[in-house]
Amino acid sequence: SRAIAPRNRPAVCATYRRRQVCGMGPPSSGGIAVGQTLALLEPFDLGRGSRGGMPAHALHIIAEAEKLAFADRDRYVADSDVIPVPSGLLDPAYLDGRRPMIHAFTSAPKAAAGTPPGLRKAAYGEDETHEASGTSHISIVDGAGNAVAMTTSIETAFGSRLWAAGFLLNNQLTDFSFRARAADGRPIANRVEPGKRPRSSMSPTIVLDERGVVEAVLGAPGGSRIILYVLKTIIALVDWRLDAQAAAALDNFGSRGSTFEFEFTPASAIDVLAHPWALRSSLWHALKIKPYGHILAFDAQTSGVHVIVRRPDGTLEGGADPRREGIVLAD
Repeated sequence: SRAIAPRNRPAVCATYRRRQVCGMGPPSSGGIAVGQTLALLEPFDLGRGSRGGMPAHALHIIAEAEKLAFADRDRYVADSDVIPVPSGLLDPAYLDGRRPMIHAFTSAPKAAAGTPPGLRKAAYGEDETHEASGTSHISIVDGAGNAVAMTTSIETAFGSRLWAAGFLLNNQLTDFSFRARAADGRPIANRVEPGKRPRSSMSPTIVLDERGVVEAVLGAPGGSRIILYVLKTIIALVDWRLDAQAAAALDNFGSRGSTFEFEFTPASAIDVLAHPWALRSSLWHALKIKPYGHILAFDAQTSGVHVIVRRPDGTLEGGADPRREGIVLAD
């Protein structure tokens, strides 16, 4: 057996609107899925949303790109120390071939994984494991311009419920697929194996401008929806020109497969009274997107985005998601 020790791994970067968007590589699926989605969206005009508003055509296009990214994520991404994760997942030519599957006015059913360079699709089966959301994120920028995006997790709230040397032990192993093979008999890349780290969706992200200067630092908790939350925030900042706080607080949306997920369904009359804006906003966006043929789903999405943005004049602007206990602090 081999000892598990911290590993320094290269960042995963993709180009978006003349920026470099860099995130975490495997065993997290976040950097690849965020990078794939943004690369697929690059040629599309996503419009400019008014404050708190999101163009219907943009919601549709974003969701279709996310479907393609999640299809590849579910099939190919796992611990790269054990499973050869295809480097071609972010290959521009590969993504150019995937992009025509995004139809301007029609929602496709659940997307199929592609065949990235260097790997046969038949090598792995589909894994539908979605991890729990007991995660935290911190974004930091100091006076010298150094930046940190740090996402950490013990999986579910209080992890394994075991306390050792002052720490709660995580139950992160539940991020593995406990099915070794898919329904078609092919092995699942994220299956349980000795000495292997489970796949996650953690997406600590740093956005660099054309000069290589930090423009944004962000991340979120939220299980596999972390990818959707980070994408929403980047698009809100870059395409819709929202400020940091408005981008973090913007309604959550996106697709991890066959449904278009909107925030939120009130569970009781008390919830309706406490959050009437969320009900109205969700239904309004659902009405706008329905003509594209999406299967709609509603759920409470406690994202917890934390973002710092550097404005052109050098000032820093922070945003803390109102859905959790986050806060913006400056010294």
